[in-house]
Amino acid sequence: MQKEFGGRAIVLDRSDINTDEIIPAKYLTEVTKEALKPYLLEDLKLEGFDPGGTALAGARVVISRENFGCGSSREHAPWVFEVNGIHTIIAESYARIFRQNMFNCGMLAIELPRTAIDALIAQSATAPLSVVVDLEGQKLTATGGGQTLTYDFDISSFDKALVAAGGWVEFADARY
Repeated sequence: MQKEFGGRAIVLDRSDINTDEIIPAKYLTEVTKEALKPYLLEDLKLEGFDPGGTALAGARVVISRENFGCGSSREHAPWVFEVNGIHTIIAESYARIFRQNMFNCGMLAIELPRTAIDALIAQSATAPLSVVVDLEGQKLTATGGGQTLTYDFDISSFDKALVAAGGWVEFADARY
């Protein structure tokens, strides 16, 4: 069951966004993914960003800087994005466990070089940004403000298979 990748993008222009900022630890006792939904990025301190406002409404892609998802290892961090309809995160780099948890959940963690992230952030400053992802071709296209940027990205064949299957559980069910 492949999720939809791409859509309206939001920019979190900061490095080292950690899992406690993505989903505060006080909510880790919730027993369903749906219960996590209202708390996405609740503790993120970023000038001009209001997680309770309209910033996240309709967003399907997050663009950020390096070391995204650092901090405590927990599946709740990808889950809270997933339950909010965000299945693609584009960043310079990720914390290893967060990145693998994204793939294990059937979601995309796309790494692009700093120059590409800088260009996407600059593009988003002039107009809303929409991203289209071609998983098979490993290409993404960002459109906004009359400008279109296209980038190739790399993921391993195994991680691509996890994403295409819908996550680790679906991948294993189909093969074992």
